Amino acid sequence: MPADPSPGFAGETSTRSAGTQQRGAADRPPRAPATSAVEVRRSNRRSRTVSAYREGDRTIVLIPARMSEAEERRWVGVMLDKLAAQESKRVFGDGELAERAERLSAQYFEGRARPASVRWVTNQNTRWGSCTPAEGSIRLSHRLQGMPEYVVDYVLVHELAHLLVPGHGPRFWRLLEAYPRTERARGYLEGVVAADRLPHLPAARGE
Repeated sequence: MPADPSPGFAGETSTRSAGTQQRGAADRPPRAPATSAVEVRRSNRRSRTVSAYREGDRTIVLIPARMSEAEERRWVGVMLDKLAAQESKRVFGDGELAERAERLSAQYFEGRARPASVRWVTNQNTRWGSCTPAEGSIRLSHRLQGMPEYVVDYVLVHELAHLLVPGHGPRFWRLLEAYPRTERARGYLEGVVAADRLPHLPAARGE
């Protein structure tokens, strides 16, 4: 599953060119903890960056004033996901990763995808995950560690599907339709890639 190198998580993200990189993300509703309200603040001084931080029981998202409503919805979703990832930082060990893969296979593929091994690796800088069907092995990039669980699960489901269908043809994508958060996870990963490609401009927190 290809990706671009070294995506990062920061409180501030540049928005230049990101609209073409986040397929499927524009229609995602804003997400925040159940006890947290989201307040969007527009600024004429802010031209290319989006920031987010917690303020008591609220989440503050700072965006350029020129943004459309669709762009606002997209970036609120991206920044809420980033904050959630920063705050959780939960890392699964190889054993738990294998258990998750087994549960996901049972849930979405009737247990037909049976990997011989599932593990984290640190040498995958251009893809999120990989699979060798002949060996039954699945490898996930360590860069996924700390991302929302539904994103990790999506990559696992993606690689599990490759145990059943090696290529990326129509049959493969039909298998992935069983996972309900496929588009949301793809949008999140594409947003991470887009943000990492762009220059990060320094700006004050209240800009």
